[in-house]
Amino acid sequence: MESTTYALPATPKQIAYARALALRNQTLLPWEVQQDRRSLSAWIDAQAKLTSATALNSLPSSKQVAFAERLARIKRRAVPDECFRDKGLMSKWIDGNK
Repeated sequence: MESTTYALPATPKQIAYARALALRNQTLLPWEVQQDRRSLSAWIDAQAKLTSATALNSLPSSKQVAFAERLARIKRRAVPDECFRDKGLMSKWIDGNK
C-alpha cells in the first residue's frame, strides 16, 4: 500500500480569524495557505505575534486629546508632540497641568 498524506482543509473559523488578522496587520492572506489546515495554523501563529494593533492601543484617546487641548488653551501653553504619540505621556501631562 502507498502511504499518502492528505491535507485537511482549513475550517471556516480558521479562515475567518486569519482574514481578521490579515486586516489588522495589513498583510495579504496567501491562497495556498488557506488550502491546508496546518499551514494556515502556522500562518495564524506568526501573524498573531505581530504587534501592529497594539501600537494603536498606546495612542491617547480622542477624549484625552480634547481635554489636553482645552487645558492647553486655558494655561496658554502647547501640548508637547510626544504626548500625542503615547497615552501614558498624555496622562502625565494632563495631571501636571490641571
